[in-house]
Amino acid sequence: MATAATSCPTGHPAYSQTLPREARSAAVARRLVRTALALWGMDSLTEDATLVITELVANAVDHSRLPSIRVTVSRPTPNGIRLGVVDRSRTVPTLRTDPEDDQLRGRGLILVNTLTNSWGTELYRWGKQVWAELHVEDA
Repeated sequence: MATAATSCPTGHPAYSQTLPREARSAAVARRLVRTALALWGMDSLTEDATLVITELVANAVDHSRLPSIRVTVSRPTPNGIRLGVVDRSRTVPTLRTDPEDDQLRGRGLILVNTLTNSWGTELYRWGKQVWAELHVEDA
């Protein structure tokens, strides 16, 4: 079954897309991030940003309640981007810090923490947004 999703600007400059809460939505989210970064001339962030959005989408797929999530890509500063995933769960993600943990999953936020300048969670009455910011390093 094909999944339809629409993309629209949500401000200047920002993009968002509502996606089904399923693992294959990570590929669509990565495309949205790559497109925005190419348009903004911030290609140097592409590798890290696509990995980060993949992890944020995976967390929402695993822990949210409703059938859709919303992915956002914005540019709050001239040299920075903010990636976000909005879902209908109010459970705040936690960073695992035990290096001896033998869990097969659950290390996504360690990657997010390592690859970003900052990340966090905004709680809403009906859910949350987990966001991460990356900046282009000054040359």
